[in-house]
Amino acid sequence: MSRSRDRRRRRPAYSRRPQQFYWLWIAATATYGVGDIVSTIAFLEYVPTIQEANPIVAFALEAFGLGGLVALKIAVYLIMLSISVHGAREGDGLLYYFPPVLLTVVGTYLTASNVRLLLLS
Repeated sequence: MSRSRDRRRRRPAYSRRPQQFYWLWIAATATYGVGDIVSTIAFLEYVPTIQEANPIVAFALEAFGLGGLVALKIAVYLIMLSISVHGAREGDGLLYYFPPVLLTVVGTYLTASNVRLLLLS
């Protein structure tokens, strides 16, 4: 039996280990979604001398305001979630784990950076 055929028969990782899937994405949501958005809004509102460093985020904020920031974050989040679900269905561990772990690491870094900027200003 070929390996690809065997992968199709197995249930996706999110079905076999739903708690793991949920906790991976809860961590990504808490850090990348909530932490970064809240800390970005806080430093933009309370420290007007600080400007957004990311040119894509700066454009979204300039063109659409805070709604643009939230929409951009949601779009990235949904793309990464779809990659993870695809990886789970295909039995590809890298595609399954990488998106939520990447978002968690990036979200933690960005939140910490934003909080640091708030504290230093």
